[in-house]
Amino acid sequence: MKLSKLLLIAFSVSLFVSCSSDDDNDQVEYKNGFLILNEGSAGQGSVSFSSNDFNVFEKDTYTAANGSDLLGKYAQNIFFDGDRAYIIAGGSNVINVVNKYTFKLIAKIDTGLANPRYGVVKDGKAYVTNANTYFSASNPNGNTDDYVAVINLATNTYESKINLNATADRLILEDGKLYITEQYNSDKLLIVNTITKALETPIVIGSGADSLEEENGIIYILRKPYGEISEIVKVKISDKTTTKLTFPESLDSAGFLDISDNKIYYTVGSSVYSINTSATVISSSAIFTASSVANLYGFAVNDNKIYLADSGDYKADSKAYIYNLTGALQKELTVGVAPNGFYFN
Repeated sequence: MKLSKLLLIAFSVSLFVSCSSDDDNDQVEYKNGFLILNEGSAGQGSVSFSSNDFNVFEKDTYTAANGSDLLGKYAQNIFFDGDRAYIIAGGSNVINVVNKYTFKLIAKIDTGLANPRYGVVKDGKAYVTNANTYFSASNPNGNTDDYVAVINLATNTYESKINLNATADRLILEDGKLYITEQYNSDKLLIVNTITKALETPIVIGSGADSLEEENGIIYILRKPYGEISEIVKVKISDKTTTKLTFPESLDSAGFLDISDNKIYYTVGSSVYSINTSATVISSSAIFTASSVANLYGFAVNDNKIYLADSGDYKADSKAYIYNLTGALQKELTVGVAPNGFYFN
């Protein structure tokens, strides 16, 4: 009888340990969903997570995974490499390296950065645009001191920089070359060869270049120059030729651009439009207008859904909205301060 009782206790303890171990491994994993980057204001930025079916939502994923560690001010961009996510906090000159499925912090890259903006990855290196100092009467070199930081991802350390003698903002990587927009101070698309670390002859596209995407060998760039009519510029990578689609005067001040399933989606105010990538004219017929969005601050199209983020007042938590492709609202989420982008796991 005593032996039987001891065996029963041992079995129970074993079962408890086994179940506890399973529970420990059954943590929330940030798969099959999307991240919302919240810029923050004078305080810290944050990251929210939602599953694709909206059944799981977490407003502050970074804090949930890393406790008191701070993400940094003015969260700007997230880029990925394998199972790692790199979160740029431009106001703190830091890139937080996390496991993108657990969001546990792996490392912080905090040298060689000066107002970092956007990043891409190729062959174990990250290339990150840095705005460096900003132009002013007392700093006339602020328009020419931007650079690309080259980061070794095996060691998560700054390696070198590529001086641009220009301003730098968004970038994409195609065929071993970086294509970089100069949103405010130039009419050119910069080209950097990642092998030689040298600048190539830039492409004249017009000022005010912002969103850019690549599809089938063509770079699509949304121009929204101050005081001028917006355009979508198409750059053929193979020969660097350009064509332009000019917005009608009825559509004043375009906002964002994204490409999905051979369609160009773009915004004006809180309205969303689309045309085929082969179109030769801009459509002025909106798919829908998001009446709840006062100031559109983030935009993406992915997996037959349209994602919109409202900046709010840049002080309090704001909203993200997900619609289907015909404009029916699927979900409204309360996220952090100033949500500015969507990223998909």
